[in-house]
Amino acid sequence: MDCDTGLDDALALLLAVRHPGLDLRAVTCVAGNTDVDDVVRNTLRVLDAAGAPPLPVARGAVRPLIEPARPARHVHGTDGMGDLGLPAPRRRASDENAVTVLRREILASPRPVTLVPTAPLTNIALLLRTHPEVTGNIERIVFMGGAVSTGNATPVAEFNVWHDPEAAAVLLTAGVPITMYSLDVFMRVLVPGDEVRRLRTSWEPGTWLAGELLSRLPFAGPAAGEGPAAGGLGDAGAVCAVADPSGIVTRSLPVSVALAPGRTRGQTIVDRRETPRSYETARGTETHPLVDVALEVDAERYAGLFLDSVRRD
Repeated sequence: MDCDTGLDDALALLLAVRHPGLDLRAVTCVAGNTDVDDVVRNTLRVLDAAGAPPLPVARGAVRPLIEPARPARHVHGTDGMGDLGLPAPRRRASDENAVTVLRREILASPRPVTLVPTAPLTNIALLLRTHPEVTGNIERIVFMGGAVSTGNATPVAEFNVWHDPEAAAVLLTAGVPITMYSLDVFMRVLVPGDEVRRLRTSWEPGTWLAGELLSRLPFAGPAAGEGPAAGGLGDAGAVCAVADPSGIVTRSLPVSVALAPGRTRGQTIVDRRETPRSYETARGTETHPLVDVALEVDAERYAGLFLDSVRRD
């Protein structure tokens, strides 16, 4: 996993550690929701709470490839974790950098790995450009990012892609199967409010943390006065899509990223036309890689998968 931990990245880590069918091999950290040093600390804290076995956690890029970092502290708090005041981590980060750890773990795996970025794609772009040989042992990249319709960082751009559009453009040319867990499905998976409240009363650290994180996510509902607010799984939905891929409906579509300055920068342009598979431009006809774009999700199924996996009491 490659994270910018973050409230919902933390939920994704909890699920990746505790789902019995997943084997989390390493976690790399990148600037995004908060600065990269906070991301490393938050990741270590979550792994402590989750009871994760020893595994490498590595510090990565401090900023996007071109632009300065633009943290989302208005969403994730000053520390990136909703200012929960979690204790200092017991485990330590690796002395190696994120790209080195990613390369080693991918190439050392006895079977092809699934790479799950839930963050701006800076580390992944650096990996793919400096060590293209890793693609031979990547089964699939399932990334949380992009939007088919409405964005959240801008009217048309989702935060992870908007934060480093050039890195996202590199990812799309990786030459391996890619699933785009888009903002369109990201927003739909909610844990019911009574379940959130039950998690928050738990004595078990990982279960309690899941409840606190869910209660702080900004796209929670229902409206005030209608009972306990539901909590959005967010990035954890991408891990659900790895554990249970039949819970989403995807369509193989051409996807590109708008890189020009202006109001559309960072937009994922998803061509949903039946035909053709190319764009007519001033330079002639351009084709774009096909990506399995998630268009529908069984929200109740994924919420149940998360609860069944993470809850320990």
